[in-house]
Amino acid sequence: MPYVNIKITPEGATPEKKAELIAGVTDLLQRSLNKNPATTHVVIEVVELEDWGLGGLPVEQFRQQAAARE
Repeated sequence: MPYVNIKITPEGATPEKKAELIAGVTDLLQRSLNKNPATTHVVIEVVELEDWGLGGLPVEQFRQQAAARE
């Protein structure tokens, strides 16, 4: 019984896109590991940007600094 936890930020996280992720991950586990889709659990957690850090910074600040370097 596979359990997959996907954590994403809210940008573009529509119900349709979440359903696409669930279907895609389930299909991948079936094809690559022969896991039964009926017992495959996929959980999507949406994490607000202010609750996500990267490189010691809130993700929005990290993105701003990365964009400034480009």
